[in-house]
Amino acid sequence: MRCDVLAVGTELLLGQIVDTNSSWIGEQLAAAGIDSYLHIQVGDNQARMVGLLRYLLEQADAVIVCGGLGPTQDDITREAIAEVMGTSLERREDLTDAIRELFLSLGRPMPASNLRQADVPKGGEAIPNPKGTAPGLLCPVGDKVIYAVPGVPHEMQHMVESAVVPHLLEKSGQRGTILSRSLKTWGSSESGLSERIASRVDTQTNPTIAFLARGIEGLVVRITAKAGTLEEAEALIGAEERILRDELGDLIFGVDDETMESVVSDLLRQKGWTLGLAESLTGGLVGSRISDAPGSSEIFKGSIVSYATEVKRSVLGVTAEQVVSAECAIQMAEGARRVLDADVGLAVTGVAGPTEQEGQPVGTVFFGLALPGHEPEALRANLPGDRLRIRQFSTISLLNMARLRLLGRPGRGML
Repeated sequence: MRCDVLAVGTELLLGQIVDTNSSWIGEQLAAAGIDSYLHIQVGDNQARMVGLLRYLLEQADAVIVCGGLGPTQDDITREAIAEVMGTSLERREDLTDAIRELFLSLGRPMPASNLRQADVPKGGEAIPNPKGTAPGLLCPVGDKVIYAVPGVPHEMQHMVESAVVPHLLEKSGQRGTILSRSLKTWGSSESGLSERIASRVDTQTNPTIAFLARGIEGLVVRITAKAGTLEEAEALIGAEERILRDELGDLIFGVDDETMESVVSDLLRQKGWTLGLAESLTGGLVGSRISDAPGSSEIFKGSIVSYATEVKRSVLGVTAEQVVSAECAIQMAEGARRVLDADVGLAVTGVAGPTEQEGQPVGTVFFGLALPGHEPEALRANLPGDRLRIRQFSTISLLNMARLRLLGRPGRGML
């Protein structure tokens, strides 16, 4: 079974929006064992959309069209699919009722243009959209099929997971269960991690091992198993996960939907400790991520964004002569703990650029940590990238230091 992807939107071609939808769809297809050889972007032009759909259908068993299902005049995915099918659009009363009810529930008037989203090519089916107004489409073209999903990521993801992939698997005649598990890692370079698991990636056929780079969210090792039952698939994945954990150890910080901030929050909650932050170059990014974690109100006291030197001194009590130093990071962590009346203090200070500071080159970052019953400590890192990347890498690296120390592990070398 082969399924290719057509991403629709002139804004994609102009670089105004990055097409993350196609890459996400590609991952889901790969995890389900469905081949995907071409991902193409096209602007809001019906003739070009029709031509590309026909081209893709000549080679693939199915095509997923992403985008162009909105209510405006340039949303023409429905019309393009109808033309490929050689049919016309018909307005579905059940869909118009659902759209009206959604606007009514929001207490907002419904623009007449939204009723365009109730148009379906004759012979096609609507894919329900409980997260928005635009239904998806499932449209047969001979023995092949076109799926259309909205460009809004959370709406698209729901449809692909709940309707598109299951239909593709049924169409392909596959039986049984396909199950995936993602091991999230931080603290190794992409090449270093790749080398450590290269033998598993190269030799495993069921389960398969995939290596995915997620930028500031870390590097992901994805295990995918096929089996007759869910229990058999879980057993296959469990056995491979144990092998990978033996190899990667503390590099693995989470599984599937876990994030670095949710893991740190859970560890603090288990110990009954609260957290206070002091942030300089990150400017509140650490606090933002911690507050994203479910239940963070139980453990998070707050963040002091001490960007200016005088704030470090007047609010946190920093006396270190150099504010980009291990001494300053420790004093900031202790100050956050004291001022916010928290059990744990975390701090970060450094040089994000564009120029060096206090003789320290761009990318120099110091992390401070004050834990109950331990001497406060600081670690230094030299982080790559531009100003934004240094701030983002600093955020997850500080949280990873906290994770390791909360687990009783040394933090050095794991940033």
